[in-house]
Amino acid sequence: MMKNKIKLKRYLAINAVILIVFAGIAVVFSVMEYRAYNHNYNEKLEAVIALVKEKCPDISDSDIMEILNSEKNNGEFLKKYGIDIDNNSAVFVNESVHQKYFLLYILIIVAFGCVLTASFLIFNQKKDAEIADITRYIEEINKKNYELHIDEISEDELSILKNEIYKTTVMLKESAENSVKSKRNLKKSLEDISHQLKTPITSILVILDNLIDEPDMDSALRDEFIRDIKRETANINFLVQSILKLSKFDADTINFIKDEVLIRDIIKKASQNVSTLCDLKNVRLNIIGDEGAHLNCDFRWQTEAVTNIIKNCIEHSESFSNIDIFYEENYVYSLISIRDYGSGISDKDLPHIFERFYKGGNASNDSVGIGLALAKTIIEEDNGHITVSSDEKGTKFEIKYFKL
Repeated sequence: MMKNKIKLKRYLAINAVILIVFAGIAVVFSVMEYRAYNHNYNEKLEAVIALVKEKCPDISDSDIMEILNSEKNNGEFLKKYGIDIDNNSAVFVNESVHQKYFLLYILIIVAFGCVLTASFLIFNQKKDAEIADITRYIEEINKKNYELHIDEISEDELSILKNEIYKTTVMLKESAENSVKSKRNLKKSLEDISHQLKTPITSILVILDNLIDEPDMDSALRDEFIRDIKRETANINFLVQSILKLSKFDADTINFIKDEVLIRDIIKKASQNVSTLCDLKNVRLNIIGDEGAHLNCDFRWQTEAVTNIIKNCIEHSESFSNIDIFYEENYVYSLISIRDYGSGISDKDLPHIFERFYKGGNASNDSVGIGLALAKTIIEEDNGHITVSSDEKGTKFEIKYFKL
């Protein structure tokens, strides 16, 4: 139930004040009527006593007061004159007083009813106006007009309802904007994917045409063409797999299985994944860290993220160079630092390296610009944050997995 029904409380308070005012008026009139009755009775009684004292001087004042305060009178004397002691007044002027005040009481009741009715109608009119506003808000929302501003700050039922509608409006507006943004992103992604696939597919088609047109091609050249087709096919497969993974993240369909994992196991598995590439470029991985350092994450996905980062470092490293990998844990976060000693990343490219399909000036021909974007997405899913710094001496990636 809603606790703070301010307008309803105000309405009930006003009605209570009205009731008290009219009750007070009724009490005042009742006192006035009582005093008028007493005045008339005492006036007539004074005249009767004066006459009795004149006619019967032997009756003392105490005897008269005893008679007046006696409870033995049964009204038989007044009945002779047609006066009922319970229903009529022996002082006739009191009958007109009674009628006058009776009419006043009727007027008080009618006025009280009119004021209450007016109060109810005003309150109900305000309610109807608010309901009409809410209806108009909903109609505007149905017309996809989300530019609504509800300044109501009270906490009665309708105001709370209006505020909830406003929240829903904001949510729908954001949803509509996100939908448009998502469509734009999807369009851009499809354009990027099309562009990324166009080059290797075109290359494969050209090679296949050469193979078909020249059946007597030199075997060494034929083998080279076949290796090129295999390389381009591998690139296409990597691109498609990466895109599918990113699509799953975008659709929020990946269920991370989090567990306490030793960082050394993640780095060890990632190192195994890039061992062939290391051998091809004669790059050595120097791994140093706290053996007991761990983090709460999905082992498989974080291994892929770290693999992509190390792979990027290897691709940008010179032959016979080193890559330093350092890891540790403190009370706030777990850290993985990966540094290469390659050509570095230019200041122009540095802000964009985590964008999908972005290829910097130093990117290799086989790069599709998706590995770092996927790594960043995975890391952030496990409450991590990745930063990069670079100069002419190389590039350093730092991943911090926060414990909060």
